Amino acid sequence: MRDFSNELEADFQEFFRVDLLDLWRGRLSLRRVHVLMQSLLKKPGRSTFLAAVDESAAWSVTDHLIARVSDAVEVSNYLFIKANSDAESLEIPEPVPRPGQAPAPPSSEPQFAGGDELSAFFTHMNNL
Repeated sequence: MRDFSNELEADFQEFFRVDLLDLWRGRLSLRRVHVLMQSLLKKPGRSTFLAAVDESAAWSVTDHLIARVSDAVEVSNYLFIKANSDAESLEIPEPVPRPGQAPAPPSSEPQFAGGDELSAFFTHMNNL
């Protein structure tokens, strides 16, 4: 409470219309503060208190899913272009940066299987 009092006060006002100063005025119990804080921890992407405690919670689940879909579409487009053109200088797309996560290290160029490897793989799969 001491470290994130500003965020806690703002969220109490926004979500519950409760003044945190009521704790010192004797109109709010510690139990009630605990219950309200637990409720704030279940509001990712909306609670400033939760975002201060856990930076990755600044985004909601929907935001994380949209970023995941965006990354998948970018990789899909990259693979489609790579398979259907002679573009040698095409770079692997960078994932959408997410809050609370360190940037991904630069990845090396993927190694694609040759015809012999593919043939051996499918032969092996066919024999299972």
